[in-house]
Amino acid sequence: EVQLVESGGGLVQAGGSLRLSCAASGFAFSSYAMYWHRQAPGKGLEWVSTINNLGTTTSYGDSVKGRFTVSRDNAKNTVYLQLNSLKTEDTAIYYCAKGRSHYGSGPDKRGQGIQVTVSS
Repeated sequence: EVQLVESGGGLVQAGGSLRLSCAASGFAFSSYAMYWHRQAPGKGLEWVSTINNLGTTTSYGDSVKGRFTVSRDNAKNTVYLQLNSLKTEDTAIYYCAKGRSHYGSGPDKRGQGIQVTVSS
């Protein structure tokens, strides 16, 4: 069974940083891309970032480009999202998701999410 467990969220002041982690199990982690999405209060799901199975290709949404960095450790079956220069509009529930292939085919299974709150 695919399991994805996010951690590392919390309350931070604007301008601060957080690192989110997503521990994966139940599938061949190093064979699949991983995704990060977020959902702000009252808004729809927003794509944040994608990383390919080997960690050699990454992509970001325009709203986070230059501030967030995605990485992965295939030995630990974990994907990370480093959030820097946080803004109040980054407040959201952040979800990691398993890709359908090594890259570019979209996500399927999603974790339960972790709250990130940025105060002014």
